[in-house]
Amino acid sequence: MLEHGHAGGQTTSSPALSLAERGHIRLLTFNLQVGIQTSAYHHYLTRSWQHVLPHPQRLKRLAKMGNVLEPFDVVGLQEVDGGSFRSGRVNQVEYLASQARFPHYFQQLNRNLGQFAQHSNGLLSRIVPSHIEEHRLPGMLPGRGAIHARYGEGPDALHIFIAHLALSHRGRVRQLNYLSNIIEPLRHVVVMGDLNCTPDQLHAHERFSMSLPLHPVKPLLSYPSWQPRRALDHILLSKTLEAADVRVLDHLFSDHLPIAVDLPLPPACLASICQSV
Repeated sequence: MLEHGHAGGQTTSSPALSLAERGHIRLLTFNLQVGIQTSAYHHYLTRSWQHVLPHPQRLKRLAKMGNVLEPFDVVGLQEVDGGSFRSGRVNQVEYLASQARFPHYFQQLNRNLGQFAQHSNGLLSRIVPSHIEEHRLPGMLPGRGAIHARYGEGPDALHIFIAHLALSHRGRVRQLNYLSNIIEPLRHVVVMGDLNCTPDQLHAHERFSMSLPLHPVKPLLSYPSWQPRRALDHILLSKTLEAADVRVLDHLFSDHLPIAVDLPLPPACLASICQSV
């Protein structure tokens, strides 16, 4: 269910009008590791307790993240908590939407451990999506998912998928095959998130590559955040789309770095989005 947040009482211009004037949309994907500060490999051991217990600094970290997210139009989040004991009962998707003044947000609960953990993906959006679907991705271990947000109507609508794929190769193959069936008939497509594989590994999945050729905007190194060596976080675009600016953002506590893109939209796609708002 799409939730509607508040802009903190501040009067802002219409997102649709702003988008029509700019002609491009600002995207960001970020695995925030439920707000755990990680800046060395040994922190996976010494700070592992933060995956199950609350930490007094977590909200302060999320507030700083919110400041970084605020300039963007659509943000995809992975490894967020939906409001459990470890997060201090705070729904981190809702909290970041409030901090960064996003009027619309959506939480996908992928692994429900009751009061102990609410493993989720999240969508923050300044433009109201025309439609949202959530997908449970196949795998030996349940708990991976994808959010499909459609902006606009008809063949020129923009489709944004936010995904968090499995660690295992076999699991990713099944999940990429699943996504391939969905994106194949679509035209303007963005797939972004922590895909847990490099661009070369993505291209090696023939079904995914053939369904709707998606090109990485740039193989930016995003993991580990303190000394990036691997490109695991991606923003993939259909051939109808071309990024104007691609960048990796500074370390935001997590073990992953955020990836950002400024995406000019084809005129027909832009018109479809603006007419539907």
